[in-house]
Amino acid sequence: MSISPPYLKKGDLVAIICPAKKPQTQMDDALALLRSWGLRVVLGDTLSATWHQFAGDDALRTADMQKFIDDTEVKAIFAARGGYGTVRIIDEINFDVLKTNPKWLVGFSDITVLHSHVWANYGLQSIHGQMPVNIPDASTRSLENLRKALFGEELSYQFNTREANRPGSATAEIIGGNLSLLVNILASASDFDYSGKILFLEDVGEYLYSIDRMLYTLKRAGKLKHLAGLIIGGFTGLKDNDIPFGFTVPQIVMNLVKDYDYPVAFDFPAGHVDDNNALILGREATLQVNTSSATLKFSA
Repeated sequence: MSISPPYLKKGDLVAIICPAKKPQTQMDDALALLRSWGLRVVLGDTLSATWHQFAGDDALRTADMQKFIDDTEVKAIFAARGGYGTVRIIDEINFDVLKTNPKWLVGFSDITVLHSHVWANYGLQSIHGQMPVNIPDASTRSLENLRKALFGEELSYQFNTREANRPGSATAEIIGGNLSLLVNILASASDFDYSGKILFLEDVGEYLYSIDRMLYTLKRAGKLKHLAGLIIGGFTGLKDNDIPFGFTVPQIVMNLVKDYDYPVAFDFPAGHVDDNNALILGREATLQVNTSSATLKFSA
């Protein structure tokens, strides 16, 4: 059964931490935004720590996360940025308190590990959305939709696509995130059942052949066969070899799912893009897909 943390309200305390790569930027914009929403903000020790490329060593990043997981006054935890590093500490954190005191966990990219882990083990909903380091460049729409997700306002999207979708409709819980990280956690304690779910995927900076390889990995693991629907977000900054791979991301995707009949929607505005709109992972939503457009509406 899916668990929705309590929605935020003015006066609530939220925390910003960094479970992965060190932020390298100040949190001024994030602090100003969250305070404009009426929230109080506390910063974790990892915001000012350095250990190689990480925001402090594994022990510090674990302790920082544990501190705010355990603090019942904190109603949401924002990951300052992604990068790499959450998988190094995920098994050292005790999330049991979230069973009786659920709170929102917010982030994307490397934070897919965190989203997947709390969903797999606790059925906890979380928010795939803009992180503090991205706020200076974030679209107004994406920040407003993040606020709506956190404060329990209606959240729905209508988006056009450049590629031909596979039409259809589905109502199911949304899961997923960064493709590379989903492959990274296969067969681990953070992995989960994709059956009957709407899968969202995004990625950045990968080679086209690697996208193909990772999707084949998911297919061979049985992850793509019994989906209710598939949403493809931003696949940005992609690279190719000297000998071109020869297929675009939509062509790669449709080749992998051609034997299935669920709806597939391209160009959802989320991922490593300025217009990175919020998705409530684990929440039921209705996906309606036409050839060149789609709508996504989350259940209350």
